[in-house]
Amino acid sequence: MADALPGLGEIGEDRLLDGRLVLRQPRRGHRAGSDAILLAAAIPELGEGPLIDVGAGVGTIGLAVALAQPALHVVLLERDPELAVLAAQNIAANDLAARVSVVAGDVAGPAAALGLAPGSFACVAMNPPFYPREGTKASPVPNRRAAHVAEAGLEPWFRAARRLLRPGGRLALIHRAEALAEVLAGLGKGFGEIAVRPVHALPERPAIRIVVTAVLGSKKPAELLPAFVLNTSEGGFTPQSDALHRGRAGLEPATAGEPPRDQ
Repeated sequence: MADALPGLGEIGEDRLLDGRLVLRQPRRGHRAGSDAILLAAAIPELGEGPLIDVGAGVGTIGLAVALAQPALHVVLLERDPELAVLAAQNIAANDLAARVSVVAGDVAGPAAALGLAPGSFACVAMNPPFYPREGTKASPVPNRRAAHVAEAGLEPWFRAARRLLRPGGRLALIHRAEALAEVLAGLGKGFGEIAVRPVHALPERPAIRIVVTAVLGSKKPAELLPAFVLNTSEGGFTPQSDALHRGRAGLEPATAGEPPRDQ
Protein backbone atom coordinates (compact mmCIF):
# COMPACT_ATOMS: atom_id res chain seq x y z
CA MET A 1 0.00 0.00 0.00
CA ALA A 2 1.41 3.39 -0.99
CA ASP A 3 -0.05 6.88 -0.59
CA ALA A 4 1.32 10.29 0.41
CA LEU A 5 1.32 12.88 3.19
CA PRO A 6 2.03 16.57 2.45
CA GLY A 7 5.16 16.89 4.59
CA LEU A 8 6.55 13.38 4.13
CA GLY A 9 5.83 12.48 0.52
CA GLU A 10 5.09 8.94 -0.58
CA ILE A 11 4.31 6.46 2.17
CA GLY A 12 4.90 2.74 1.77
CA GLU A 13 4.65 -0.39 3.86
CA ASP A 14 7.68 -2.35 5.06
CA ARG A 15 8.12 -5.37 7.30
CA LEU A 16 10.86 -5.98 9.88
CA LEU A 17 11.62 -8.78 12.33
CA ASP A 18 10.98 -11.54 9.82
CA GLY A 19 7.77 -9.84 8.73
CA ARG A 20 6.18 -9.67 12.18
CA LEU A 21 6.50 -5.87 12.48
CA VAL A 22 4.46 -3.95 9.90
CA LEU A 23 5.57 -0.35 9.33
CA ARG A 24 4.05 2.39 7.24
CA GLN A 25 6.85 4.91 6.73
CA PRO A 26 8.08 7.52 4.24
CA ARG A 27 9.82 6.27 1.12
CA ARG A 28 12.35 9.13 1.39
CA GLY A 29 14.17 10.60 4.35
CA HIS A 30 14.72 8.94 7.71
CA ARG A 31 13.65 5.30 7.71
CA ALA A 32 13.65 2.52 10.28
CA GLY A 33 16.74 0.32 10.25
CA SER A 34 19.37 -1.37 12.37
CA ASP A 35 19.61 1.43 14.95
CA ALA A 36 15.98 1.02 15.97
CA ILE A 37 16.18 -2.78 16.03
CA LEU A 38 19.39 -2.73 18.09
CA LEU A 39 17.86 -0.42 20.67
CA ALA A 40 14.65 -2.43 20.88
CA ALA A 41 16.74 -5.55 21.49
CA ALA A 42 18.51 -3.81 24.39
CA ILE A 43 15.32 -3.31 26.40
CA PRO A 44 15.09 -5.80 29.30
CA GLU A 45 11.91 -7.58 30.34
CA LEU A 46 9.63 -4.93 31.88
CA GLY A 47 6.42 -6.78 32.66
CA GLU A 48 3.62 -4.27 32.09
CA GLY A 49 6.15 -1.41 32.18
CA PRO A 50 5.18 1.05 30.97
CA LEU A 51 7.81 2.09 28.44
CA ILE A 52 7.94 5.40 26.57
CA ASP A 53 9.64 5.67 23.17
CA VAL A 54 10.78 9.31 23.00
CA GLY A 55 11.09 10.75 19.50
CA ALA A 56 9.33 7.64 18.28
CA GLY A 57 8.97 8.55 14.60
CA VAL A 58 6.70 5.93 13.07
CA GLY A 59 6.97 3.86 16.26
CA THR A 60 9.58 1.26 15.33
CA ILE A 61 11.32 0.88 18.69
CA GLY A 62 8.25 0.92 20.90
CA LEU A 63 6.29 -1.40 18.63
CA ALA A 64 9.18 -3.86 18.33
CA VAL A 65 9.48 -4.06 22.13
CA ALA A 66 5.71 -4.41 22.51
CA LEU A 67 5.74 -7.36 20.10
CA ALA A 68 8.57 -9.00 22.05
CA GLN A 69 6.97 -8.42 25.47
CA PRO A 70 3.27 -9.38 25.38
CA ALA A 71 2.32 -7.69 28.68
CA LEU A 72 4.11 -4.40 28.03
CA HIS A 73 2.29 -1.07 27.77
CA VAL A 74 4.00 1.51 25.55
CA VAL A 75 3.64 5.23 24.80
CA LEU A 76 5.05 6.60 21.53
CA LEU A 77 6.03 10.28 21.90
CA GLU A 78 6.54 12.08 18.57
CA ARG A 79 6.58 15.82 17.79
CA ASP A 80 5.97 15.63 14.03
CA PRO A 81 2.18 15.38 13.59
CA GLU A 82 2.41 13.40 10.35
CA LEU A 83 4.84 10.89 11.83
CA ALA A 84 2.53 10.61 14.83
CA VAL A 85 -0.31 9.76 12.42
CA LEU A 86 1.84 7.01 10.88
CA ALA A 87 2.72 5.73 14.35
CA ALA A 88 -1.00 5.46 15.15
CA GLN A 89 -1.58 3.60 11.89
CA ASN A 90 1.27 1.23 12.73
CA ILE A 91 -0.24 0.50 16.13
CA ALA A 92 -3.41 -0.58 14.38
CA ALA A 93 -1.57 -2.51 11.66
CA ASN A 94 0.22 -4.56 14.33
CA ASP A 95 -2.95 -5.09 16.40
CA LEU A 96 -1.44 -3.36 19.44
CA ALA A 97 -4.07 -0.72 20.22
CA ALA A 98 -4.83 -2.32 23.59
CA ARG A 99 -1.27 -1.76 24.82
CA VAL A 100 0.30 1.04 22.74
CA SER A 101 -0.73 4.69 22.36
CA VAL A 102 0.64 7.84 20.72
CA VAL A 103 1.27 11.25 22.27
CA ALA A 104 2.00 14.08 19.83
CA GLY A 105 4.43 16.49 21.48
CA ASP A 106 8.01 17.69 21.79
CA VAL A 107 10.28 16.16 24.41
CA ALA A 108 11.96 19.58 24.77
CA GLY A 109 8.65 21.42 25.27
CA PRO A 110 6.74 22.21 28.49
CA ALA A 111 6.12 19.06 30.51
CA ALA A 112 2.48 19.94 31.20
CA ALA A 113 1.73 20.08 27.46
CA LEU A 114 2.54 16.37 27.09
CA GLY A 115 0.04 15.19 29.67
CA LEU A 116 2.51 12.59 30.96
CA ALA A 117 2.73 12.17 34.72
CA PRO A 118 6.22 12.55 36.22
CA GLY A 119 7.80 9.36 37.49
CA SER A 120 5.34 7.12 35.68
CA PHE A 121 7.55 5.01 33.38
CA ALA A 122 9.70 1.96 34.02
CA CYS A 123 11.80 2.59 30.92
CA VAL A 124 12.56 5.43 28.52
CA ALA A 125 13.92 4.46 25.09
CA MET A 126 15.40 7.10 22.80
CA ASN A 127 17.23 7.37 19.51
CA PRO A 128 18.03 11.11 19.56
CA PRO A 129 19.36 13.10 16.59
CA PHE A 130 23.01 12.24 16.09
CA TYR A 131 24.62 15.42 14.77
CA PRO A 132 25.06 18.96 16.14
CA ARG A 133 23.55 21.79 14.15
CA GLU A 134 26.93 23.54 13.82
CA GLY A 135 29.11 22.10 11.06
CA THR A 136 26.49 19.65 9.83
CA LYS A 137 25.17 19.71 6.28
CA ALA A 138 21.52 19.01 6.93
CA SER A 139 19.43 16.89 4.59
CA PRO A 140 16.90 18.81 2.46
CA VAL A 141 14.31 16.14 3.37
CA PRO A 142 12.54 17.56 6.47
CA ASN A 143 11.93 14.34 8.39
CA ARG A 144 15.50 13.16 7.76
CA ARG A 145 16.89 16.53 8.90
CA ALA A 146 14.81 16.48 12.10
CA ALA A 147 15.85 12.90 12.88
CA HIS A 148 19.57 13.51 12.36
CA VAL A 149 20.34 17.08 13.49
CA ALA A 150 20.13 17.95 17.20
CA GLU A 151 18.83 21.48 17.69
CA ALA A 152 19.61 21.68 21.41
CA GLY A 153 21.94 18.78 22.16
CA LEU A 154 21.13 15.82 24.40
CA GLU A 155 20.32 17.63 27.64
CA PRO A 156 16.59 18.15 26.88
CA TRP A 157 16.30 14.41 26.22
CA PHE A 158 18.06 13.47 29.47
CA ARG A 159 16.04 16.04 31.41
CA ALA A 160 12.83 14.50 30.08
CA ALA A 161 14.06 11.02 31.01
CA ARG A 162 14.80 12.11 34.57
CA ARG A 163 11.31 13.60 34.80
CA LEU A 164 9.43 10.65 33.27
CA LEU A 165 11.21 7.72 34.91
CA ARG A 166 10.19 6.28 38.24
CA PRO A 167 13.03 5.74 40.78
CA GLY A 168 15.07 2.78 39.59
CA GLY A 169 13.69 3.14 36.07
CA ARG A 170 15.92 2.45 33.10
CA LEU A 171 17.02 4.67 30.22
CA ALA A 172 18.12 3.02 26.96
CA LEU A 173 19.56 4.92 24.02
CA ILE A 174 21.59 4.48 20.88
CA HIS A 175 23.99 7.08 19.52
CA ARG A 176 27.05 7.42 17.33
CA ALA A 177 30.24 6.23 18.99
CA GLU A 178 31.85 9.68 18.81
CA ALA A 179 29.21 11.00 21.20
CA LEU A 180 30.30 8.74 24.09
CA ALA A 181 31.74 11.60 26.17
CA GLU A 182 28.59 13.71 25.75
CA VAL A 183 26.35 10.78 26.63
CA LEU A 184 28.33 9.91 29.77
CA ALA A 185 28.39 13.55 30.87
CA GLY A 186 24.61 13.79 30.50
CA LEU A 187 24.00 10.55 32.37
CA GLY A 188 26.23 11.78 35.19
CA LYS A 189 23.25 13.82 36.37
CA GLY A 190 21.03 11.38 38.21
CA PHE A 191 21.94 8.06 36.60
CA GLY A 192 24.16 5.16 37.57
CA GLU A 193 24.67 1.51 36.60
CA ILE A 194 25.64 2.76 33.14
CA ALA A 195 26.33 -0.02 30.63
CA VAL A 196 27.93 0.78 27.27
CA ARG A 197 28.00 -1.66 24.39
CA PRO A 198 30.06 -0.70 21.29
CA VAL A 199 28.54 -1.68 17.95
CA HIS A 200 30.85 -2.32 14.99
CA ALA A 201 29.82 -2.51 11.35
CA LEU A 202 32.76 -4.86 10.70
CA PRO A 203 35.03 -6.69 13.17
CA GLU A 204 38.17 -4.88 12.00
CA ARG A 205 36.65 -1.40 12.02
CA PRO A 206 36.13 1.07 14.90
CA ALA A 207 32.73 1.15 16.54
CA ILE A 208 30.07 3.19 14.76
CA ARG A 209 27.38 3.12 17.46
CA ILE A 210 27.02 2.79 21.21
CA VAL A 211 24.01 1.25 22.91
CA VAL A 212 23.81 2.65 26.42
CA THR A 213 21.56 1.82 29.35
CA ALA A 214 21.45 3.49 32.76
CA VAL A 215 19.32 3.35 35.91
CA LEU A 216 17.84 6.43 37.55
CA GLY A 217 19.19 6.92 41.05
CA SER A 218 21.54 3.94 40.98
CA LYS A 219 24.96 4.20 42.61
CA LYS A 220 26.39 1.12 40.90
CA PRO A 221 29.51 1.66 38.75
CA ALA A 222 29.58 1.78 34.97
CA GLU A 223 30.63 -1.16 32.82
CA LEU A 224 31.81 -1.63 29.26
CA LEU A 225 30.04 -4.60 27.67
CA PRO A 226 31.40 -6.89 24.93
CA ALA A 227 31.24 -5.42 21.45
CA PHE A 228 28.47 -6.35 19.04
CA VAL A 229 29.46 -6.83 15.39
CA LEU A 230 26.84 -6.32 12.70
CA ASN A 231 28.50 -7.77 9.59
CA THR A 232 31.17 -10.29 8.65
CA SER A 233 34.24 -9.26 6.67
CA GLU A 234 32.98 -11.44 3.82
CA GLY A 235 29.63 -9.65 3.69
CA GLY A 236 26.23 -10.17 5.31
CA PHE A 237 25.15 -10.22 8.94
CA THR A 238 27.05 -12.17 11.59
CA PRO A 239 24.95 -15.03 13.03
CA GLN A 240 24.25 -12.96 16.18
CA SER A 241 23.28 -9.93 14.12
CA ASP A 242 21.03 -11.98 11.87
CA ALA A 243 19.23 -13.44 14.90
CA LEU A 244 18.80 -9.97 16.39
CA HIS A 245 17.40 -8.49 13.17
CA ARG A 246 14.94 -11.37 12.96
CA GLY A 247 13.80 -10.71 16.54
CA ARG A 248 15.22 -13.99 17.81
CA ALA A 249 17.93 -12.57 20.11
CA GLY A 250 18.27 -9.77 22.63
CA LEU A 251 21.01 -7.30 23.50
CA GLU A 252 20.32 -6.71 27.18
CA PRO A 253 23.05 -5.64 29.64
CA ALA A 254 22.61 -8.97 31.44
CA THR A 255 24.27 -10.71 28.49
CA ALA A 256 27.70 -9.21 29.26
CA GLY A 257 30.36 -11.79 28.57
CA GLU A 258 27.86 -14.11 26.90
CA PRO A 259 26.38 -14.33 23.39
CA PRO A 260 22.95 -12.69 22.97
CA ARG A 261 20.24 -14.88 24.41
CA ASP A 262 17.78 -16.71 22.19
CA GLN A 263 14.12 -15.71 22.57
